[in-house]
Amino acid sequence: MWREPRPTPGPPRLWWDWVLVSVLATAALLEGLLRQDLSWRVLSLVICVGLVATLLWRRSRPLLMVAIAFGVCMLGSVVVGGDFPKQDVLVYLVLLPFSLLRWGSGRDAVLGAALILAKIGFSGLLGYLSPGDTLAGVVVVFAVMAIGAAFRYRTRARARELDQAKLLERERLARDLHDTVAHHVSAMAIRAQAGIATAATDPNAAVDALKIIDAEAARALDEMRGMVRILRTEDPVALTPGPRLTDLERLASTSDPRVEVTVEGGAQAVASPVGAAVFRLAQEAVTNARRHARHATRIEVRVVVDDTSVHVRVSDDGEPGLLRPSGAPGYGLTGMIERASLLGGTCEAGPNADRGWTVNAVLPRTGVS
Repeated sequence: MWREPRPTPGPPRLWWDWVLVSVLATAALLEGLLRQDLSWRVLSLVICVGLVATLLWRRSRPLLMVAIAFGVCMLGSVVVGGDFPKQDVLVYLVLLPFSLLRWGSGRDAVLGAALILAKIGFSGLLGYLSPGDTLAGVVVVFAVMAIGAAFRYRTRARARELDQAKLLERERLARDLHDTVAHHVSAMAIRAQAGIATAATDPNAAVDALKIIDAEAARALDEMRGMVRILRTEDPVALTPGPRLTDLERLASTSDPRVEVTVEGGAQAVASPVGAAVFRLAQEAVTNARRHARHATRIEVRVVVDDTSVHVRVSDDGEPGLLRPSGAPGYGLTGMIERASLLGGTCEAGPNADRGWTVNAVLPRTGVS
């Protein structure tokens, strides 16, 4: 407890703090003027009205405010020779022990609790408070401090949940950026290399490569604009829908290596998150095959939907080169495994027995993790 740091500081003062202070100061003044059985009326008014101001600094200086409030009350009791002051409005001081545990450091909490107990114990030992009132005061103070500690740790738990949500969102955005932009950039790089290689002997082929590069760049820009629009919009209705299982035909290509897409089963019965995940998995697998499979002539994408699962298989006939020199998978394969696991599925990738590389993924059709 002693080493507990202060929580992230909140706003030092809010508009309703001034309202609260105004109301309490007015109540203290009225009680001091209208109450008939009040002794030491002027001193009681000065203390009760003056200590209201400590509420303005209860977040930024909780220990100091506790020391001022309870120290003044103790000093007043010594001067008067009894429990003082006795105005009922002084109940607002319970906000200070609450703030001590809510906003103070562990050291502040320990020292502040000791000051409060010293004041209550001092009044009890000198007979200013009965044993029952002394015990009740201790119980009330520690109950208020416990509430402050509960608010403190609840806020901390919510902050951890928020940080975790931000981390998951960053991972999701990283996967989406990798799966969309990297796919199109990879296609443009391959076409540019082909255009450079054929420009001298076949200018028409170079022009065709430039047309494909232009189309891929337009698709990449559209998908980037869609992602930016999703990030900036606050209206869920305006969000652009993600890819679906029926969009797999967009991956088909007749160029070398040609991409063949086959979908078997009821594609419409697949949940939207699962359909989007299947599309991204297949897209990433095709991108990896084009980028890393040397001398590949054919990439096959086969999706089978049964009563409970969606099976995805992407294979090529090239020489595998997906793994890095260190043997560790790249970000694309890691993202595919994470995307499948988030939906309660699995994803595996590895070389075939004879030639080529295959990615196998199985996802629940309903998307229940």
